[in-house]
Amino acid sequence: MRDLDGFVAKLDLDVDSAGICQACLSFVAFPLNADEREMKRAAREVTPMLWEEGLAESAVAAVRAACAAGVPDADEALRELESKGARSAVARAIVIHLAADLAAEARAHLRLLEVARERLGAAPPEWN
Repeated sequence: MRDLDGFVAKLDLDVDSAGICQACLSFVAFPLNADEREMKRAAREVTPMLWEEGLAESAVAAVRAACAAGVPDADEALRELESKGARSAVARAIVIHLAADLAAEARAHLRLLEVARERLGAAPPEWN
């Protein structure tokens, strides 16, 4: 497959709809920008667990939808998922992509908390 990351980014799959444990996914999300070797190790370790708990169904459905939509490389990705499952490069790429989404959501949430905390003093106290 030419561009696995690009292909996975085209899938209609996100952290909330994937039906997987976000705490487990965080083991891949934490080292994302700091330690690529650790991130890849964590992805190899966590992908089979996430696959068994529901990622298999949502990932295969997303890749099948990509096949139906004519997305390049979707047929090859589907064959790999069906033959290798959680041990495939496609499954690991999906987990890494979802981990990046989780990390982005966490950063946005922290930024929102920072902005809210700065403005908290301007809010009148509640009487109840």
